[in-house]
Amino acid sequence: MAKNGVEGVFSADPAIDPTATFIPRITHMEAIQQRLAVMDATALTLCMENKLPIHVFNVDDEQNIGRILAGERVGTLVSTP
Repeated sequence: MAKNGVEGVFSADPAIDPTATFIPRITHMEAIQQRLAVMDATALTLCMENKLPIHVFNVDDEQNIGRILAGERVGTLVSTP
């Protein structure tokens, strides 16, 4: 999931909360339980039920899509174990 100017998932909105911390990996359920604004809850639940991983990354860096496809860790991986 490409985002403009956001490197991945944070514990809070980093534009509002300077203490927000970057989360490199999280499960779908944890994102739902913590009410993180990854995407709307229905879409997140559908991804969880279908075991569809979500890479949340900054689209402003042109090379990020290639890095993800090459298997590099970029942004946040939201997945179900």
